[in-house]
Amino acid sequence: MTANEDQEMELEALRSIYEGDECFKEITSVSFQFRIGDLEDTKAFILDLTWPEMYPETAPQISLDAFFNNRISAETKQLILSKLEEQVEANLGTAMMYTLFEWAKENQEALMENHKLVVTAVTSSDAMSGASTGKKKEKKEQLTKSQKRRIINRTDNKGELPRGWNWIDVIKVGDFYLLSTRWCAYSVLSLQ
Repeated sequence: MTANEDQEMELEALRSIYEGDECFKEITSVSFQFRIGDLEDTKAFILDLTWPEMYPETAPQISLDAFFNNRISAETKQLILSKLEEQVEANLGTAMMYTLFEWAKENQEALMENHKLVVTAVTSSDAMSGASTGKKKEKKEQLTKSQKRRIINRTDNKGELPRGWNWIDVIKVGDFYLLSTRWCAYSVLSLQ
């Protein structure tokens, strides 16, 4: 079989296995995301895998660059990638996506055992300005599971909104212009 035929067969198998699974997301026919762990789990992470042209004869490209993974330290990311590379080497030449996903799920605790949350530091000038005004900082709004799912499904594999999500349409009707966006109703502007 050629590499393309192998890819088509594996893609069909992945679609049937992970149909309806929130953890699996097919970005393109050769690019996938798989979330290891629950959304609320601090030890959860997202694997980005992309097939090169000669996959499965060559190794897939594995990345942990998704925005979801920003809270994971660089050392932990490097450990996860090195362990996954070992699995790739052991399975080179065969369909390995299911094997990689399931291996990562089974070994999540071992992969994340030295995990420390990456916390952004507050500079002393920020702390001083908050103390001088005497105001308490507002708490960040907590999102429900369904809101988090919608955010993940709305973004692409890098955690960014798709191109054009905030574009405005301008429609001229007589002497008036109608402005429409994806998120609001029409606004009427008069040209006088």
